[in-house]
Amino acid sequence: MSLVAALQAARPRPRVLGLLADNGPQWAALDLAAEQAGVVLVPLPAFFTAAQCAHAVRETGMDALVCDSAPLARELGFEPAGALEDLALHRRDAPPAALPAGTVKVTFTSGTTGTPKGVPLSAAAQHAVARSLADAAAALGIRRHLCLLPLAVLLENVAGARAAGLAGAECCLPPLAEVGVAGGASFDALRCLAAIERWQPHSVIVLPQMLAALAAAIEAGAPAPRSLRLVAVGGAKVAPALLGRARGLGLPAYEGYGLSECASVVALNLPGAERLSSVGRPLPHLEVKIEGGEVRVRPREGEWIATGDLGRLDADGFLYIEGRRKHVLITSYGRNVSPEWPEAELVAGRAIAQAAVFGEARPRLAALLVPSAPWLPDAALDAQVRAANARLPDYARIGGWLRADAPFTPQNGLATANGRPRRDALWKAYGARLDAVL
Repeated sequence: MSLVAALQAARPRPRVLGLLADNGPQWAALDLAAEQAGVVLVPLPAFFTAAQCAHAVRETGMDALVCDSAPLARELGFEPAGALEDLALHRRDAPPAALPAGTVKVTFTSGTTGTPKGVPLSAAAQHAVARSLADAAAALGIRRHLCLLPLAVLLENVAGARAAGLAGAECCLPPLAEVGVAGGASFDALRCLAAIERWQPHSVIVLPQMLAALAAAIEAGAPAPRSLRLVAVGGAKVAPALLGRARGLGLPAYEGYGLSECASVVALNLPGAERLSSVGRPLPHLEVKIEGGEVRVRPREGEWIATGDLGRLDADGFLYIEGRRKHVLITSYGRNVSPEWPEAELVAGRAIAQAAVFGEARPRLAALLVPSAPWLPDAALDAQVRAANARLPDYARIGGWLRADAPFTPQNGLATANGRPRRDALWKAYGARLDAVL
């Protein structure tokens, strides 16, 4: 029996199905099967805490769950209920939640607070993004894509697996451990490079921290990939210096920009269609405008979405993202600085893996820094701060910095799923010490 038939034959038939599993062909198959069977799918990232998963269960009225961990399923209120083919199925009685008409998936992002935000998506929205990406990258001749991010993350789910399928390309779905990914913030660049060598993909999607780690590994002597035609980078701002460094090492890295409400990718640079420092041209199924400095996006015939991102469009239609409206710092000299800007410059080199910049109403900016290796001396971090400052105007330079006690991760509540710093949590943990260097 197919997964579609198994879902349709289940009694009672699931309304909302949670999926908490590692990457693999079964994940992708169940994703498509749920859509065809008329069952709303809720992907749950493995790096979510039990409390975050419980929030997603409540918000969606989830009444079924595919999950290999029976203890976690019980903690979330589910009981064993057989299997879908060889996938462990759990059920619970739950009142339905009010979801918009046409919802086939609810994706949860960790955002900037600890409570995940659910975004309902239609089949048409996901298809439009995947189709646009497949068409836009057609000239690259991509015949094999390797998934390096969790499929529960919308960027890989839609822009990776689904776009590859529509392009007629092979999609390689090894377990995340095989590509060097563990949890929400652990990445083994050498293992990842070995996986790329094994699978010989034409395309991958990475986060900026992953790109920096891959570049550092190649600089340290690891062989550069030979098969890649596109390394799409998203999730956070990328410094032009990091893109240039990566390309010089054989990693064809191109920055893009996405929004969960638009089913992931909104704009993307590509070989032959790029503007450095931009996030590329918007995909053809979308309209983008700037209103009051804020980027607004609309799917064709849809409603305008206020992104909360500051940006601009140039005369050739390339989109530039200049930071989050709510993150803008106003120094005591009255200068506005989006912290994402100096943060991207700080992590463009080899020594700094993560950075968070503060300085609201202060005469200068301060940075909280995580070294790329715990044994690196402060002198290495200081040298990278000075290099970043040389690329920044005086009002956006780092006047003082502090070495963080530990990396920012989703598990310790100091980072979102895609590595963005949780500024309020970081200030709560480090504010007193940062004040001393501001």
